[in-house]
Amino acid sequence: MGDLLMTCNEAAKMLSVRPGTIRAWTAARKIPAVRIGTRAVRYRRSHLERFLRDGERPVLREGGQ
Repeated sequence: MGDLLMTCNEAAKMLSVRPGTIRAWTAARKIPAVRIGTRAVRYRRSHLERFLRDGERPVLREGGQ
């Protein structure tokens, strides 16, 4: 089936953030987007999955340990 293209709302749901956050990250070039025509913007699932993987950090316990 290939790499699934997702809408802003679908991407936001996948990342558990608001659509406005997705739009802000897109404008800041934190996440890659695909423009279709002059207005439609879509997000590749594989790019969002990589964004999640690359952002993973161990959570520090209370007291910085």
